[in-house]
Parts: sequence; structure tokens; C-alpha cells
Amino acid sequence: MPLLSVIVPAYNAAAYLGRALDGLGAVRGIEVIVVDDGSTDGTREVAEAWAARSPESIRVVSQENRGHGGAINTGLASARGDYFKVLDADDWLDIRSLRLLVAHLDVLRETGTEVDAVFTDFVHERVGKSPKAARFDSVFPEGRVFEWSDTERFGRRQVLMMHAIVYRTQLLREVGLALPEHTFYVDNLFVLQPFARLRRMSYLPVPLYRYFIGREGQSVAPEVMVRRVDQQLRVNRLALATLPSHADLAAGGVPRQLHRAMLHHLEGVCAVTSATLARGGTAAHLQQRDLFWHEVRAENPWLYTRMRRSLLGATSNLPGQAGRRATNLAYHVARRVVGFS
Repeated sequence: MPLLSVIVPAYNAAAYLGRALDGLGAVRGIEVIVVDDGSTDGTREVAEAWAARSPESIRVVSQENRGHGGAINTGLASARGDYFKVLDADDWLDIRSLRLLVAHLDVLRETGTEVDAVFTDFVHERVGKSPKAARFDSVFPEGRVFEWSDTERFGRRQVLMMHAIVYRTQLLREVGLALPEHTFYVDNLFVLQPFARLRRMSYLPVPLYRYFIGREGQSVAPEVMVRRVDQQLRVNRLALATLPSHADLAAGGVPRQLHRAMLHHLEGVCAVTSATLARGGTAAHLQQRDLFWHEVRAENPWLYTRMRRSLLGATSNLPGQAGRRATNLAYHVARRVVGFS
């Protein structure tokens, strides 16, 4: 049985899929599953060519288009590894770091040690800019299995994106992970839906994931986010539902540090969506923004107050011309915080 399943959702990715797969076939202990999500270019042919070179470790699953979430769902159903990692087709993994991760997972297996997740660092690869590492050594202890009580607060710009997480495969199945199909921005649900179940974790401070930002038409491009803001709202509503209640927190049923980490992630994501709607600027956009916050307030008054009092939450909802300028600034800050720019 492989130690690690690497799932590569791929839709019309022929131009860059080879970069994502390069070197993976030579890493022992992993399986790579390329999910061709109904591509209409040469994605399937590219994937099958790489699988032919490394048939023992790379395989291709083709399906009708179901979107990014549907491709991850298919990958999870097919995965045989102890642990599960998603690699978007326009990103890539640092091979040296991947070998260190596999060695770490091998030690866990050999010692009979089970963790719910392994966290790693990742690197923003921005077009026209120098790479920038996202590190978590100030949050997580290194070199041992730890619990939430052993963690520190996340800094404002430290967000546990999908790129930083390797989940235990069985945990994803136990929580019934099933991401929405034909929907963008489901990465946040992939992070948050299993998150409340995490109890035992480890951290490997290696720059494993290389997150490429700047491809034309990329889902996190500003103009694309405005166009797809309905999908952001759908994901936000589902993501907010993953947060354990404040009553559970007060009763001690949820580790305080876990609740704090989830809230930190949600604040950044909701600030981006709120500011995106303000940036869209039409009456319909502003109505959608107001409706979203009204729903949050009705369903969870404590959460509404907490999020609206945060710097990003407050400045992404100000009225008037001066408010619009502040919102524009908040938009760019929020994008940097969650790693979209």
C-alpha cells in the first residue's frame, strides 16, 4: 500500500500538466492519480504519456466534467495511500521535500504512529516576483506528534491553505468529505470540513508545495473572482457551517486553539468575498454582500460580531466614496493575507 496518494485534478491543463508530474514517478512510496475532468484539449494524452513512463506509480482516471471538487472526490474514492495530498495541475511539488515527507510518513507507519494530518510549508510562485515562502514554524512544534494545546496563534498572513495540508486518507472518508461539484474555491472546504476532527498532528518544515499565481484566467485572478462571486458565496456559507458552535467551545468540547485556527481561516476568506462584492460595485453585488452578512448575523450573532469587528471585516464593508477606497485597500490586503496575490 502506498504511503501517500497525490491527486492531480486536471481540466484543460495540457500546457502545464507536465510540470506538475515531472519527477513524481521517481519517488518511491507514492501513487499519483491524475483525474482528467472532461478536458477538451490534450490533457488526457499528456497524462497517459506520463503514466506510460511510470506505470507503477502514475495512473489516469477520466470522467465527465464535474469541476475541481468533483475531481478531488473521484481521487479520494480511488486513493490507496495512507495519506492524501491534492496537487493542482498548474502547481508543482518540490521533489526533495516530497522525498522527506515520504520518509516522515514511513517512520509513522513503521512505528505504528497515526496522525490526522501532516502540515508542511509552501511557496508562492508569483509571475514577475521572487518566490515567497509561507512558513508555520512559529505555530507548530517540529519533530514530534502534537495536539492543539501545543500550538501557537497564527499570524495574520499565516493561513493553512490546502497547499500546506496532508490529510490521513481514512479521516477524509470518516468525515464523509464530498466537495460540491461544478464549483470553484472548494479548496477552503477541503481544509475546513475535516479540520474539526484533527487531534493528533505533525509538522515538517519543508517547502513542499509550489503555488503558482499569475496564470491568465486563473480562478484567483481579480476579474475572475468578481465574475464567479456567486460560487465564493456558496463556499463561504458551507465553510461557515463547519465552525464548531461557540457553546461547544464554552463547554470545553472543542479545543480552543482549534476553534481559533478555524476562525482565523474563515475571517480571511469571508473578508475576500465581502471585498470582492464591494469591488464589483453594482447594486446587485452590494445587495449580495448585505444579504450574506445578514445571514451570518441571523445564524450566529457571536460570529457576526467577531468577524465584523476584525480589521478586514470592518474595512471591507464601509459605505460611501471614502469607504470604497478603504474597501479597495482591504481587498488587496485580504488577497495577500490568504495568498491570492
